[in-house]
Amino acid sequence: MARFANGKFAYGISDRSGFRYKLNEMRREWTGMLVGPDEYEPKQPQLEPRVKAVDPQALQNPRPDITDALEIRVGVPLVEGPVFKPTASFGQVGTVTVTT
Repeated sequence: MARFANGKFAYGISDRSGFRYKLNEMRREWTGMLVGPDEYEPKQPQLEPRVKAVDPQALQNPRPDITDALEIRVGVPLVEGPVFKPTASFGQVGTVTVTT
């Protein structure tokens, strides 16, 4: 049975450059190549696919549309002296409905 070299006397040849390195200092890259410590390149993060976030389609606590009429008074209030009278009447009355 064959024995393999190990320890401080074993050498390896780089798959990238062909240079000789100590086998216990060599590193295996993500591509499977065995290279020297000065030639090692880690895998780039751009090569990993990103997880796509899925947007939810439904609302957890939806609220119904507002169908109540909103009354807005438009006009100029009657003025007595320099201060507005709180019980002043307005000229016109209209309604506004909110629709989506």
